[in-house]
Amino acid sequence: MRALDDVTLSVGLGEVFGYLGPNGAGKTTTLKVLFGLVRKERGTIEVLGLPHADRAWRGRVGYLPEHPYLYDSLTPREYLAYAAQLSGVLRSSVSSRVDAVLEQVGLGSSRDKLMRTFSKGMVQRAGLAQALVGDPDLLILDEPMSGLDPIGRASVRRLILDLKRAGKTIFFSTHILSDAETLCDRVAILRLGRVVSQGPLSEILKVDVEHLEVDCTGIPVRDWICPAGATVVHRSGDHARCQVDEQAFFAFVREIESHGGRILTVQPKRKSLEEVFVEEVQGSGAGAPWEA
Repeated sequence: MRALDDVTLSVGLGEVFGYLGPNGAGKTTTLKVLFGLVRKERGTIEVLGLPHADRAWRGRVGYLPEHPYLYDSLTPREYLAYAAQLSGVLRSSVSSRVDAVLEQVGLGSSRDKLMRTFSKGMVQRAGLAQALVGDPDLLILDEPMSGLDPIGRASVRRLILDLKRAGKTIFFSTHILSDAETLCDRVAILRLGRVVSQGPLSEILKVDVEHLEVDCTGIPVRDWICPAGATVVHRSGDHARCQVDEQAFFAFVREIESHGGRILTVQPKRKSLEEVFVEEVQGSGAGAPWEA
């Protein structure tokens, strides 16, 4: 079986693109092919408008591997100074650039500690700093949230959005769907080496216009039975969140008001990225849904 089969991707300048798939689907293999670590059998690749064989694009790309290996006998300041010179940063600017990037990723106070003492999350931050130090036009990040605690993940999400506002292009693979839903303009879903869905989130997360999500309150439990055409999704005290058929909506409102309740919010129901992901993966060939 091929690791990748007829994978076609196009990432626009200035967008955040999410590459999603279960473990073993081929996400890391795709990036290895892109960077020439694995040789492709056929197909063409362009990066920043340049042919894959043209090495000029490499100086404009920052890369974070899934498991970054760092020189753990060095400090972040020493390691990034080395990485900055390899990335073409002017010698006179290396020190200021290194300090700025370490502050960006939250390692400013640890800049002079040996990296062998770092936790997994700190190693991940140092790897991200390495990807940023050359001020690349394109960032390619393989599981950038791996090993980060909730505060670290929130910091990286803010950083990615800041980079997008600065005009950078970000391509990242992940299986943390909430991060992709928060950050991405477009996504591609990969299974068994094939792209099974691709496009803007606004198209992939289609609104189900046949159902509405309605939040209502003020209804004592003993006095109210959910009317036909509606289903209680969540209930807490006199507050209920219901899924209501569009045709039954006005009857539902009358029922709520007749018991002294009131409507708080009404919105069309849409699938989450996780629901879309599971449907696509389950519907794409033989095997268990989360197996690659």
